Amino acid sequence: DARVRGWFLLDSYLPTFFLTGAYLLCIWLGNKLMKNRPPFSLRPHLIVYNLGITLLSFYMLIELILATWEGGYNLQCQNLHSAGEADIRVAKVLWWYYFSKVIEFMDTIFFVLRKKSSQITFLHVYHHATMFNIWWCVLNWIPCGQSFFGPTLNSFIHVLMYSYYGLSVIPSMRKYLWWKKYLTQAQLIQFLLTIVHTLSAAVKPCGFPFGCLMFQSSYMATLVILFINFYIKTYRKAPSRTAVKETPVTTEIKNGFHKDYFAAANGLQNNKKAQ
Repeated sequence: DARVRGWFLLDSYLPTFFLTGAYLLCIWLGNKLMKNRPPFSLRPHLIVYNLGITLLSFYMLIELILATWEGGYNLQCQNLHSAGEADIRVAKVLWWYYFSKVIEFMDTIFFVLRKKSSQITFLHVYHHATMFNIWWCVLNWIPCGQSFFGPTLNSFIHVLMYSYYGLSVIPSMRKYLWWKKYLTQAQLIQFLLTIVHTLSAAVKPCGFPFGCLMFQSSYMATLVILFINFYIKTYRKAPSRTAVKETPVTTEIKNGFHKDYFAAANGLQNNKKAQ
C-alpha cells in the first residue's frame, strides 16, 4: 500500500524476519544460560514494563475508536480507501499495534530470566512470533478498513491483561487477583468475535481482499483451538480430597507407590503405608 511507504520497518521484510529469529534464539540460548543460575526477580522492571504496555494498549484502543468513528467505518464491512484521512489515522495506529508485537517479545524474555519455563508454551511462542510477522503483511497490504476490528478488541483485552500482570508482581495485590480465568475467557470471546467480523465481509463484500479475510479467519481458528486446549488444562477441576481418600487400593501403582500418594492426607502418609 503506497500510503505506508517509508514507514519504519515496513519497506523490507528482513528486519521483521531477523527480529523474529533473534527472539527464538534468545529463548533457546537464554534457557541454556539460565539453567544453572538463580532466577532474577525483576520486580521493578516488570511493573514499569506492564504499565507501559497497558498505557500503549489504552492509547491504541481510544485512537482506533475515534479514528473509525471519524471515518464513518461500517462495522459489517469496510474497504481500504473510502474514508480518506481517517484511513491514514487508522493505519498509523495499526503501525503501533504492529510495533507493539516486537515489544511484547519481552514477555518471553522475562520468563526466561525468571526461569518460568512452564510459561513458555507452544501457544505462547507461536502467538508472539506469528503476530509480529502477520502484522507486517497487514500493514503493507491492508493497513486500514476491515483490519481495524481485531486490534481494537485486542487492545482492550491487553489493557486488562497487562494490568493483571503488573499487579501480580506486587505480593500484597495477589490475593485480589481472582479474575485470571475470566481473562482467558475474554480472549476466547475476542477471537470468536474477530472471526465473525472477518467472515461478515465475505458474506457481504465491500471490496476488502477476500484472501486476506480467509487467512485471518483461519489463523484466528488456530488460536481458538490452542486457547481452548490451554483453558481446559489450566482450569479443569482437580479431584476433591474426598475422592482422593476414597481411591480403591487396586488403582495404579507406579515405582512401588500409589499414584495419588503425594496428594493424599496433606502429605502425611509415609512410604511404608503407601506401598
